[in-house]
Amino acid sequence: MKSAGLLQQLDAKLEQLAQAVAPHATKSTRKARFDEQLFHSHSTRLGDYLAEIRQTLAQLKQSVQDGRAERVGWMAERVVLQMSALQRELATMSLRGKETAPVNVKENLYEKLSEHQGYERRLRGMIADRESLLAVQETLAQQQQLQREVAALEGRLQRCLQALKRIERGIENRERGL
Repeated sequence: MKSAGLLQQLDAKLEQLAQAVAPHATKSTRKARFDEQLFHSHSTRLGDYLAEIRQTLAQLKQSVQDGRAERVGWMAERVVLQMSALQRELATMSLRGKETAPVNVKENLYEKLSEHQGYERRLRGMIADRESLLAVQETLAQQQQLQREVAALEGRLQRCLQALKRIERGIENRERGL
């Protein structure tokens, strides 16, 4: 059967990939490397992504056995995309050499806090500028445009404030030793 041969090829490719990943499987990086649509894992270790590919391949084999043709195509494409993404990541690891170094999270949180406080200040200033311009506009079209800009800036400000709260909670948790 045609699908049996394809499954064997995928198994062989996966084993080659596993051998390439093995030296890097447990090394952590600063952040997750792959899109949530491609991998469910948010790990910082390549070995966890390899395990997810193995799981997806097992699901593909089960779909083939169950004769679920509509699912087989989707699962096969997913396995190939996952394997390709992991291969690309391996190919670029040498370029990311510095990123695998441990990071002082405490300093990083304070840097993020300072950066987001700067964003907040600038957003508040931009909102104030737009609102003062709005008061002197004479045409309805110009007023509507400025109102849209103010609404967009206020949305950005709210997201910024939420991020600030998360960062502050992270700092508090670090200081409490959580």
